Amino acid sequence: MQTHPMARPRAGLARMSALAALLATAVLGTALLGTATPSAAHEPAPRPVARTAQGSLVGRTHDRAQEFLGVPYAAPPVGELRFRPPREPASWGAPRDASTQAPACPQFSPFGLRDPQAVSEDCLYLDVYRPRGAHPGSRLPVILWMHGGAYSQGTGTQFGGRTMADLTGSVVVSINYRLGHLGYLALPELTGANALRSGSFGLMDQIAALKWTRENIAGFGGNPATLTIAGQSAGSGSVCAMLASPQARGLFARAVLQSGPCTLLRAPDRARAEEQARAYAARLGCTDPATVGACLRGARVGDLVDAAATLPVSGPAYGDRLLPVEPAAAIASGSWNKVPVLIGSTKAEARFFVALTQPWLTAQQYTDQIRAQYGPLADEVLARYPVAGYPSPYLALSAVLTDSTFACHTYRTARLLAEQVPTYAYEFDDPDSPTLYGAQVPGLDQSNGHSAELAYLHDFTMGDRPLTEPQVALADRMKRYWGAFARTGDPRVPGQTPWPAAGTAYTSLTLHPTATGPSTTFAVDHQCGFWGSAPPAGV
Repeated sequence: MQTHPMARPRAGLARMSALAALLATAVLGTALLGTATPSAAHEPAPRPVARTAQGSLVGRTHDRAQEFLGVPYAAPPVGELRFRPPREPASWGAPRDASTQAPACPQFSPFGLRDPQAVSEDCLYLDVYRPRGAHPGSRLPVILWMHGGAYSQGTGTQFGGRTMADLTGSVVVSINYRLGHLGYLALPELTGANALRSGSFGLMDQIAALKWTRENIAGFGGNPATLTIAGQSAGSGSVCAMLASPQARGLFARAVLQSGPCTLLRAPDRARAEEQARAYAARLGCTDPATVGACLRGARVGDLVDAAATLPVSGPAYGDRLLPVEPAAAIASGSWNKVPVLIGSTKAEARFFVALTQPWLTAQQYTDQIRAQYGPLADEVLARYPVAGYPSPYLALSAVLTDSTFACHTYRTARLLAEQVPTYAYEFDDPDSPTLYGAQVPGLDQSNGHSAELAYLHDFTMGDRPLTEPQVALADRMKRYWGAFARTGDPRVPGQTPWPAAGTAYTSLTLHPTATGPSTTFAVDHQCGFWGSAPPAGV
């Protein structure tokens, strides 16, 4: 990932003279504006231009799509703007170069980037991808993507949208948002200073990006009336929050929940979030209520990250004006931002987590762990998931954790949704899928683990190996399904296996390289009847 020029001190840019701005325009010339006529065969084609409320952007053509990178959707949340709601981005005069991605937001977990140095607190940027030939008036469907990473790591720049844009005729937007305690800190001395009385600054960023996209995407050829919000893992949890937030009402038309069902990713209540925030501030030595805000805003980013080592964030809290009600409860009550939903999970989600923590556990360790976790229900869990029935204890534990968490909560959330809105469910199942870069344990089957589907939907930079030809074919079909859903709210694609609505019988679409098709056995396959009454396991 490249370092964005805006990561340099902004004061220097502010002092750029009018002459320098004119020279920049003269050097880039009308080639930037797309008005020059090439005089020689080897002269490059004009670069694409898009106009926003803040000024013109000059992007680049990459493969069969056009991209506008490092676009500011909010002012840098630094200095006095740290721990405050996002502010409007500044305007610019001369055309702004948009050919370089912005830095990631500070990472509060070490497993998020290939280049851990490409980070900056000045990180509220997004990338826009559109098909070649798109222009204002094209009215293409729009997909806004929110990355996962436990609300503590990752970046939107890892999720390129070129192939999705070209293949489906969509405009794709991928965003950064504040992470860790920079993004989620419900300290009363901070929350009392904003109108929403909230410390969920990361969610505020996401809504600011959504508003910016809705207001400006027509300039890229997108149709704001079709805006689809999508996310995976914590990004899916953010979609859940937007479904419940009155601040997001009317801003989007459909929603995609990938490996982050709302009944599983429960938001903390305000009291718990405040308690966690107070403990975090104390770890930084910021304990005086009169000065705690200034103390936290004056802390070095490295110290903020270090203080969070054993105090992970839980995402946006509920009980304030931004998120009054816990998202799953809002959906169950019928009081939420109702739109068509596409929802699903991978077949063996927990393999990812178990591989990182207990790849070589023994049969005895498996039994001991089940007994410790489930107490009086342990015998039944062991009978349903006998270690002898799996090639290894690792796979047995992965099955228990997959079914009890992601799979059956996806089923539960989807059924709640299907009672109220058009809902389409899937299960990703490629028995040879790659895992994330740096996460592969030699000799371990990690296929279909958490995040496995990401390389099939994005130009993804965190996959541990390239897709094979059959996998690319599956990836293309998946992109077409997602694109159709963004266009119409229905993922059916002419010439592809029909995707039925989930309905009361719960029909899901199995996404497989050679056997994609509808299934009505998801709940049985994952023993959701049992897990509906048993306490969930943690991952």
